[in-house]
Amino acid sequence: MNINIRNEQEKDYRRVEEVARDAFWNLYFPGCHEHFVVHKMRNSKDFIKEISFVIEVDGNIEGAIFYTHSKIIDNDTEYKMISFGPVFISPKYHRKGLGRKLITHSINQAKKMGYKAILTLGYPYHYEPYGFLGGKKYNISMADGNFYKGLLVLPLYKGALDNIKGYVVFSDVLDAKDEEVDEFDKNFPYKEKKFQESQLEFKKASVMLDE
Repeated sequence: MNINIRNEQEKDYRRVEEVARDAFWNLYFPGCHEHFVVHKMRNSKDFIKEISFVIEVDGNIEGAIFYTHSKIIDNDTEYKMISFGPVFISPKYHRKGLGRKLITHSINQAKKMGYKAILTLGYPYHYEPYGFLGGKKYNISMADGNFYKGLLVLPLYKGALDNIKGYVVFSDVLDAKDEEVDEFDKNFPYKEKKFQESQLEFKKASVMLDE
């Protein structure tokens, strides 16, 4: 397996969106939004192209990771942070270490570029191996003031988050309306939207408090 990680190019856009759609379809809810989010993210002021990457297997794109600017707000003070998501691998290459290579590569690049910390949303068991911890450990909450298990934080150098606390604000480019996604989805082959067990797990995990 010949693996290559590089920045995305314009010629990759359609393939990347197809892989995102395959990876997320019916995973968190019937259908998915991620392929549309990726599509509009590229033109967002919050998009960080330099640390967003695709991963190729034998010359074919089989995954990607996208970064955007985010921030922590404490009263009138804003601290600039970065966040990744979506991150995805083609279903046929799951559990072969490609996601680990992609995430590790992007974290190393973010460190070289001097960013303070990465904030993301996800399952703790996915990201704890990279050093992510729940936001509560750093006194970082969601906007509602709650500490959730799914809000994960990785300082990129020692002391990066010393004397920083507050709530996180992610880029609004990550939000997508169902009607926008449905319209965009007409550009792709039909897929059936349906229920699967992973949707219940996601629903439960997304409201789990870190107590």
